[in-house]
Amino acid sequence: MNRTGRILLVTALVAVVAMAFRVSWNALRDIANAIGADHTAATLYPFVVDGLMALALVATLALVGRDRTFALRVLGTYTLASLVLNYVHGLVPELHGRTVDWGRLADWDPANWALVLLATSLPVGSIYFGSDLVAKVLHQRPAPIPPPVTNAEESTETIRNRSTADLPESTPAPAVANPVRMPDPIAVGFLKSALPLKPVPAIAPTPVKPIGSTPKSTVAATSPRPRGATGRVPEAARSPRPKRTPAQLLDEARTAMTGLPDGKVTAEGIRREVHTSPANARMLRDTLLAERAAAVGAP
Repeated sequence: MNRTGRILLVTALVAVVAMAFRVSWNALRDIANAIGADHTAATLYPFVVDGLMALALVATLALVGRDRTFALRVLGTYTLASLVLNYVHGLVPELHGRTVDWGRLADWDPANWALVLLATSLPVGSIYFGSDLVAKVLHQRPAPIPPPVTNAEESTETIRNRSTADLPESTPAPAVANPVRMPDPIAVGFLKSALPLKPVPAIAPTPVKPIGSTPKSTVAATSPRPRGATGRVPEAARSPRPKRTPAQLLDEARTAMTGLPDGKVTAEGIRREVHTSPANARMLRDTLLAERAAAVGAP
């Protein structure tokens, strides 16, 4: 359908809805007067009911999935409620002349209570359902469009990693050498005489020694570079580390901390200088500080 046809269709729909609303507006206004609404509230009552129907219809066109189902249910519920109220307005002629008792829509009490509850709950429901539908429309996110598949066979192809030897680019094509034709040999006596050559003395043959008589030369075998240890060296293969006594550690700590103030005598500094464990470093620090304190306190 072209654009002109769509505009005409929407215009016709708006005209039909407007005329239907005018017919329903009279009945809903009389119902509102019967349940105790004043003149202004009774005039606005039809907009509350039929207006929410129009809002639910628009939300149905904009929403998708479960939200669209919810909008359709709201539209159907309010359409049914408006139909019931219009039907009651047609059955009770007293509603036309406003001669019916206040809050009386039917002679049978249970039916009257249900109709009054329906008529009074529609404005509250319009506030709740209308707000919910508007919030759903405003917070709706469009569904992502999947990229088109150009070839279904290519999409199902399994791509696997191959080694370099399997790839055709790894083996270069053999180079083809262009053959070069050489000139034919020419005889020596052709077109001119050959010059006489000088006599060459005969060379005596060199005696060849048998293989067994040749002395064998000793060639040093080249040994490959030893590989470094890749694992943990066992305790038996390690060189023994000398163990120092506490007195030796204390002497080394005194030497390393000589000339330093008490604030710079720390366990970390002693550990780095003496190369000992943190526990021994703390013990040596406490001992040095105690010695310095005793030396200061002595007369």
